[in-house]
Amino acid sequence: MLKRIAYFILKQRLPLIITIGLITIFMGYFATKIEQDYHFAKLLPDDDTTSIEYEFFKKKFGLDGTILVVGVESEKLKSLSNYNAWAKLGNDIKALNGIKTVVSIARINDLLLNDSLGKFEFIPLSGNQPKNQKELDAYLRNVKELPFYDGIVYNQKTNSSLMAITFNEKILNTKNRIDIVDDIKKQINSFNESTEVDTHSSGLPFIRTTVMRKIRNEMVFFLIAALVVTAILLFIFFRSAFPVVFSLIIIMVGVVTAMGTIVLFGYKLSVLSGLIPPLIIVIGVPNCILVLNKYHTEIALGKTQAKALHLAIQRASASLFFANITTSIGFAVFCTIQNRVLYEFGMVAAINVMATFIYSVVLVPAIFSYLSPPNAKHLRHLDGERLTLVLDKVAYITKYHRKSIYVTVTIISILSIVGLLKIKAFGYVVDDIPKTDILIQDLKYFENKFGGVLPFEILIDTKKDKGVFSDNARCLYKIHRAQKLISQYDEFSRPVSIAEGAKFLYQSYKGGEPKFYKLPSITELKTIAEYIKEEKEKKNQLSSFLDSSQRYTRISVQIADCGSTRVKEISENLKPRLDTVFNYNEDEKEWEAKENQYHVSLTGFCIVFLKGNEFLVNNLIQSVGLAIILIAAFMVTLFTSLRMIIIATIPSLVALIITAGLMGYLNIYLKPSTILVFSIAFGISSDGTLYFLTKYRHEIKKNKLSIGEAVRLTISETGISMVYTAIVLFFGFGMFALSGFGGTQALGLLISFTLIVAYCANLVLLPAFLLSLEKRLTDKKFINSEGIIVDTESMVEEKDDEQDTIS
Repeated sequence: MLKRIAYFILKQRLPLIITIGLITIFMGYFATKIEQDYHFAKLLPDDDTTSIEYEFFKKKFGLDGTILVVGVESEKLKSLSNYNAWAKLGNDIKALNGIKTVVSIARINDLLLNDSLGKFEFIPLSGNQPKNQKELDAYLRNVKELPFYDGIVYNQKTNSSLMAITFNEKILNTKNRIDIVDDIKKQINSFNESTEVDTHSSGLPFIRTTVMRKIRNEMVFFLIAALVVTAILLFIFFRSAFPVVFSLIIIMVGVVTAMGTIVLFGYKLSVLSGLIPPLIIVIGVPNCILVLNKYHTEIALGKTQAKALHLAIQRASASLFFANITTSIGFAVFCTIQNRVLYEFGMVAAINVMATFIYSVVLVPAIFSYLSPPNAKHLRHLDGERLTLVLDKVAYITKYHRKSIYVTVTIISILSIVGLLKIKAFGYVVDDIPKTDILIQDLKYFENKFGGVLPFEILIDTKKDKGVFSDNARCLYKIHRAQKLISQYDEFSRPVSIAEGAKFLYQSYKGGEPKFYKLPSITELKTIAEYIKEEKEKKNQLSSFLDSSQRYTRISVQIADCGSTRVKEISENLKPRLDTVFNYNEDEKEWEAKENQYHVSLTGFCIVFLKGNEFLVNNLIQSVGLAIILIAAFMVTLFTSLRMIIIATIPSLVALIITAGLMGYLNIYLKPSTILVFSIAFGISSDGTLYFLTKYRHEIKKNKLSIGEAVRLTISETGISMVYTAIVLFFGFGMFALSGFGGTQALGLLISFTLIVAYCANLVLLPAFLLSLEKRLTDKKFINSEGIIVDTESMVEEKDDEQDTIS
């Protein structure tokens, strides 16, 4: 079969080149239409309880996480010129398309009771812009008379002030958000320059926009970096321009196909799919190397160019097919996870790994058939003395020092298991940005000054219409108690709820004195309610905290990015305490009747992130197990012996264990970006196992060599390509260490380390296992009386005695 495939490729080389060229143009057209995904990645499946509650919350109260905040030291705003510049900044930002509201110390409203009209009125506190320092001082004193805004737009304790910029929800998940944030930043920079005042910016819209821009920039950077790194390595290996240029052209065909696939499938560019182009380069180049090495080897053995290319296809394609299948499995397992971003990443990567394999096997022989055969200078890399000496040393060690190998591997594995047990699952919302980045520094500023900027919501269901104000406004007073409870946690900002609105109304009702900023008695509350009963404006303003049926209400708070473990601790501690506040009758010392109990749920972006992080960690761990099982099952089609399958999987498993142990000792947390490593690395590292075992099997079956001779020859010949591949993969994935995202850095460094360990295990541990089996394998099905393996199960069904292999 392989003989016929090789014949077909060389016979139809021109039509095949034209066909792939047309496919590239077609996919390239769609690749030009690729768009970035501006939605925040949905971490949980639709049927998850936390996801359902969050969607219900958004339906009732709108999307949370719509506020961008700009912070400044309050002292700086006591200057008339600085204050006026701050006021102008707020006005200019409010004028931008897509901005819903802007609230700052210069843009706040007072609430006054108009007795003649019998209603409350919001009146801008600033009125006219202060004309002199005296007017400004008086205004700032008036601001402090309004406790409602303390902790919201200013904080007296930390002497800080902020500007809260609320985005239109429809703008947040579109490209326009980036343009608006850029316009806001320009306005802020102009303020900074004119006043020489330092500001700090944060909030989810700002964080998301900054991260999205970094993703876009890094995608281009790593695509170029992957090309440069692989070009340098190819030239070092082959010392010729042709292998470099045409290998990169072939791989870029794979990249274009991958980008086109994203568009054809209706996907958009995400933080993960942005990694696919450089991954295709790094994973695809070894395909070209292996085919070229086999071609050069056959030329060195005196074959004609046509025969050498024919044998290169025939002997390399099957092993490359199996190797790329295992790599694809490593990506495809992500499709089993109920997460859109991971599904799209796994699907596109798996398909295009195989597409790039096809391009390599077809185009390398087809293109090089039109070029002159390599001369002696270009074949010199096959006889590299240093590499040959190293491989000879490896062969010697595996033959005479197997016990030392086993003891060393066992000790390292035990130590790694100890380290593995130290791994903790932990993550932050803004996890992948370096701590020195201005984004993190500004985030910490708001955490220190205001408690945090990440949305944390408490949804209260009274279970009946108008339940918030029924039973003498029992819910309102319980909300007040709940807010006192929330204030005990340092990670939270000041809570905001309808109870705060009631306090503001009461202060206004009592003439505006700060001491009356508190919940009124039920009698006074009913009186106040009469003033706003028929006012649509007030009802609209209450809609942010009260649904139209008055059954549901919320307590909004911002939380610091304190890590998934701490958020979980807070949630598990806070939830039962809130249940007690809302459903335990202190006077009767008993729980309310079930029909009178409120349903209290914790939701909001931060809770969804916490649950989503746990969901992904658990499912990605399962995906690693699935990848191991699928790859082992796939090997059943290659090796009929269970013992051989176990031998084939151990080197890669050892590599994973060592990497996990290293993570434990280095305190690298288990999170989605680090767990991704194991499925991908196991799939790629299994390639080396297959390269070795297919060559080993070929030598035993075709040349009737003993196990010892077959192992020695395999190390000597296949070892060259395995070393080349390991170097390309190490430096290819290692370049991701240059990323500005911690997750991408971890992905690159950990996969690089895992693959180097795996390839070393495939060159040392795997041969040692095979040699140890030489005297033990007595199964007639596997070894005959002469000690030669005669397994008649062909790895690829073909009549020709040539068996696929790699040199």
